[in-house]
Parts: sequence; C-alpha cells; structure tokens
Amino acid sequence: MRRRFLPFSPWHLLLMPLALIFVLPLVQMVLTSFMSEREINRFPPKFIPSGVHLDGYKALFTESHILQWFGNTVLVSAISVASHLILCSAAGYGFARLRFAGRGVAFVAVLATVMIPIQLLMIPTYLMFARLGIVDTLAAAFVPWLASAFGIFLMRQFFLTLPGELEEAARIDGASVWRTFVSIVLPLARPALATLAVFTLLSSWNDLLWPLVAISDDRRFTLQVGLATFQGMRRTEWSQLMAGNVVATVPLIVAFLVAQKRFIATMTFSGLKG
Repeated sequence: MRRRFLPFSPWHLLLMPLALIFVLPLVQMVLTSFMSEREINRFPPKFIPSGVHLDGYKALFTESHILQWFGNTVLVSAISVASHLILCSAAGYGFARLRFAGRGVAFVAVLATVMIPIQLLMIPTYLMFARLGIVDTLAAAFVPWLASAFGIFLMRQFFLTLPGELEEAARIDGASVWRTFVSIVLPLARPALATLAVFTLLSSWNDLLWPLVAISDDRRFTLQVGLATFQGMRRTEWSQLMAGNVVATVPLIVAFLVAQKRFIATMTFSGLKG
C-alpha cells in the first residue's frame, strides 16, 4: 500500500522538513559570505544577495593569517585523528579481549573521566603544560586530543561484536596478540575507525575554548580562534566571519561525505544505536 501511493517512506514527510531546518543556516552562511557589508547590515535582512561580492573573501585572505590558521588546524586535526586511531583502538582492544587484573575497574575509571567538566581541568592542564614548556605552541592544541575516553569506549564496543573464533584461529596458527590485532582485527574495524576519525576530526577542528586559553600568538591560532578575532565588542566583520566559516566548514562536510557509509555501519553494529 505504501509503494502504491508514495514512492518513498512516509517518514520522509517528517524528516525532510527537519532536514531543511538544519540546512537553512548553512545555506544562509554561504549566501551571506557573498554579500557586501551594506547588504549584511541592512534591515530587514536579505536572504539572497543582489550579486556575488567577494569582498569578504578578499579581506579574509589579505588582512588575516587564514592560510596559517588553516594549516595549523589541519596539522592539529591530523595528529589528533592519527593518535586516536592508534591509541584508542589499542586500548579498546585491550579492554575488549585481553584478560588482566583490574580490567573492569580500569575501564570504569576511564569512562568516569567523561563526567569531569573540561572547565575543571583547564587550570591544572595549563600549569602542567607551562612546566613542560609547550604553552603557546601547537603542541598545546593537539596533546589533549591524543586519546579520549569516548574513543576507547567506541572501539571496545565494536571489538566486542567481532567473533572471537577468528582470533582463536590466528593464535592456533602461531600469531601473537599484536599480529592478530594488526592483521585480522583492525581490517575488520574499518567502520569503527572511520567513525572515530570523523568524531575526532569534528571535535579537534571545532575546538575553541582550550586553544583560546593555551595559545596567544596569532600565527599559531587555529581556525576557530582566528575567526573569533573577527568578533569585537564594537564591530564585527560579518563578511570576513562568514567567509571564514565557509572555509572552516567545507573540509568537515567533505570528510563526513567520504566516511558516511562506514559511519552509519558503526552506529548500526557497535551497540551505540538509539
């Protein structure tokens, strides 16, 4: 009956308007980036620009260190994603498969760190980084993102869904635990790794609070900290801000589209689905 009257699921009638609600701000941001300052500040505001104005993009690339900020953000995010994939997958596999004393207590302790507000950790972390001499460097931006409790939990949950017979067969053939993990388990964990990479990329790319505290040199700013400088108490450079947001958003959209299928697969099979 459904196919006779509708060529799609009836749920789409609800989901499509909701999707438009989420898409409209993104479309408005892109269109505003091509407006002139006069059009942006007029009242009532316009949704569609009268023409293509590149003043915001020109000022962005000539009056700011946007390319430096972009490079810093790419470096911080790349290190964060790579370290998450290595450390969180290894820790998650250990909690899922290895038997050692205190495994349950250690796992609960790791998960308990999720409940600690980051504001509570900022001052101790800053003091520790100051003693290490990495304040006001890019290291201060990516060191807190080397691993996370959520990443360990995600990988552990995925590893628990894998059949243990594969690992037992590898051990019977003489493979070590590390060889089994690298050669057999990790290739099967590609959906979970893609999901972890997307989550880590989103979090590290959009991180504002900690880099704002730990970095003061404008040439070492990340994108989010650099874009925040366009917002002042008396005046906001809206055209530059919108253009910068477009530059900061496009890589994330591309990354999600690339990893979309594996992301959905992990949400379905890892036990995280609602």
